[in-house]
Amino acid sequence: MIDVFSRRIVGWRAATEMTTPLVLDALEMALWTRRKEGVTNLTGLVHHNDAGSQYTSITFTQRLIEEGIDASVGSVGDAYDNALAETHMGLFKSELIHSYGPWKGLDQVESATLDWVHWFNTARPHESIQDLTPIQAEQTYYTHRTRLAEAG
Repeated sequence: MIDVFSRRIVGWRAATEMTTPLVLDALEMALWTRRKEGVTNLTGLVHHNDAGSQYTSITFTQRLIEEGIDASVGSVGDAYDNALAETHMGLFKSELIHSYGPWKGLDQVESATLDWVHWFNTARPHESIQDLTPIQAEQTYYTHRTRLAEAG
């Protein structure tokens, strides 16, 4: 789960197949991450995904509705709708999976992914957000927003 504004990975899960429980786990991690940071109202948030059955399942859709999150499903075969996610997955594969394999199993991939996501969010600058890390982009935004609120 990627925050489009900051490019931050806020939820993820490793598995050997793409299933509804997999994407639900990633969604729950994203919700937990934001709640831990004080975000409790997600009304108006849009979750965009492709048309995979795990994302269009009743269970996943119902969970989004429970949180007040609007679902946006891309067109079948239209890569433009998923460009950000595809870019992140490409970086993940080139910077971690293909560079450090072969992998001994899911546990090893999951542990390495945990480290990579932390590095990606806290140390890797992104050109699309003015060479900031995702965490720096969020901190800058919230610091600026708080100062404006105090001045008003």
